[in-house]
Amino acid sequence: MSFLTHFPVPLLGFAAFSGVGKTTLIEQLIPLLTKQGLNIGLVKHSHHDIEMDKPGKDSYRLRKAGASQLVLAGPQRSILFNEYDKPKESTLTEQLQLLQTDSLDLVLVEGFRHESFNKIELHRCELDKPFLYTEDPSIIALACDQPIDGCSLAQLNINEVDKIAHFIIDFVEHFNRCKH
Repeated sequence: MSFLTHFPVPLLGFAAFSGVGKTTLIEQLIPLLTKQGLNIGLVKHSHHDIEMDKPGKDSYRLRKAGASQLVLAGPQRSILFNEYDKPKESTLTEQLQLLQTDSLDLVLVEGFRHESFNKIELHRCELDKPFLYTEDPSIIALACDQPIDGCSLAQLNINEVDKIAHFIIDFVEHFNRCKH
């Protein structure tokens, strides 16, 4: 039993090579899904060092003083900083454990495509990249710019965001029916 397969809320990732438009699609999907009443959590992976804090600010100074975790709390948001002694690749499980799942209806994941959890593959044929679904059994649907013969997965048009949103809503409803 893995943490990812028994996560308490529906967990759905977007797997694709760079340049396909993962962030743009997710940015378009979130308003459609929240309009349906879903509270959405998001985990986005980056291969680059991220720095959201500014030198000279109190929170920056406290992190640099050696705090391994720091919560910056304000009237509109809270930010949790986790500092690592040495650079390391985080796992999806580690990142998901930071979320407060009791207030979420769905968690979307951008990246972590090599981990085993339900994903939609995003693919644009013009980029001439290989398909991921042929090697990843956790991909449950293919969102592509053209139909793919011989693909037995649910196929969605990557440019029809509303239909992808409906697929995700069905995914959430199915998860909730099976959970009970």
